[in-house]
Amino acid sequence: MKNKKFKRILSGLLCAAFIVCQTLPVLATDEYGDPIVTATPVPEEVYHTDYYKQPADTDSIEGWVPGPQIEGESAVLMDMITGTILYSKNADKAQYPASITKIMTALLGSESLKATDKFAMSETAAHGITDTQSSSIYADTGEEFTVEQALMAVMLQSANEMTLAIAEQTSGSVKKFVELMNLKARQLGCTNTHFNNPNGLPDEKHYTTANDMAKIARAAWFNPAFRKYCTTGYYEIPSTNKFSETRYLLNHHKMMSGQAYAYDGVFGGKTGYTEAAGNTLVTFARRGNMYLVSVVMQSINGAYSDTKSLLDYGFNNFSRSAIKAKKEICFSCLPAEKYLIKDYRKCVLFYSMKTPSVALPNDADTASVKKNYSIQKNPAGRPLLTINYTFNGHQVGTARYYPKNSISDLLL
Repeated sequence: MKNKKFKRILSGLLCAAFIVCQTLPVLATDEYGDPIVTATPVPEEVYHTDYYKQPADTDSIEGWVPGPQIEGESAVLMDMITGTILYSKNADKAQYPASITKIMTALLGSESLKATDKFAMSETAAHGITDTQSSSIYADTGEEFTVEQALMAVMLQSANEMTLAIAEQTSGSVKKFVELMNLKARQLGCTNTHFNNPNGLPDEKHYTTANDMAKIARAAWFNPAFRKYCTTGYYEIPSTNKFSETRYLLNHHKMMSGQAYAYDGVFGGKTGYTEAAGNTLVTFARRGNMYLVSVVMQSINGAYSDTKSLLDYGFNNFSRSAIKAKKEICFSCLPAEKYLIKDYRKCVLFYSMKTPSVALPNDADTASVKKNYSIQKNPAGRPLLTINYTFNGHQVGTARYYPKNSISDLLL
């Protein structure tokens, strides 16, 4: 009896000790795998990239709000209406873009092709990419699609074979389409970009910068067809002449509504990843009258935490304001043919079609903004009068004025 009573007491003590041990934090194990119990928790070490502590380039602007720390090597946050760079870090450093390349491809396809047009996949488009790990919807030779279906596959599923199809439909060949991509990049003011394919698959001659990518993304956003493709969350491609099942496409941008990292105001964008490029991410978002585009390159973990930090920074610290400006400006401009006009008064009357605006830190006054006038060549017609608005040397907005009278009108 005494023996049994002792065993019950010992068993109870062991159970109590086990319960106490279970309530204490287990932080490590010894060399045999047994837990080392300690009452004082040790904080877990947080890993950051080498670029995390690097300050933003925009931090050097007097009166500007210091930018957040991010993991990505390169990044830009731009106000899309004014073109103001709110944040930049290594913005002009050449990087591999991976699949955010497809923004340029979709933009050119949207500009050149009708959404309802149909085409059949060529052999080179359907099977021109041999990498079995490449993003794809497995389109087959001779399979028929509409342009809309192809561009939805490009932007939602990141289908690489569909970029080849769009290239062929737009320019006749991938080679000519790549030439068009590079021409468009130069027209948009890109200074360190060279595309060598329409999809962003690894290529040493295929690179861009965060700054250039922001310019491309901004231009794309103002194309209504492109905007539809990049903001669609879910899309179906019904059965085709070659494939009997419906294809279900889901936008991979995880900051869109209903997704894992949903962020209030995010419309959409484009994701990218290769081993060489790391994570790349372009994101379009709006709150109030602020429309922002974020570009993060050479980042980790999808670049979503970086993008959230940038969007928080932009929406919380900046606002867009209208600038008081004249509707008409008489500006001195004396091309040679003006001498033919006897009553010419040595100036041209320019007019603006909209009220200009600037993006500034919330505590900045528009009265501190300076103006710089210049005449710029216009590939589509007569020269334009451009006003650049700056805040402590940093461009925060632009206004364009157009000639009111042509020389032929004055001669008549």
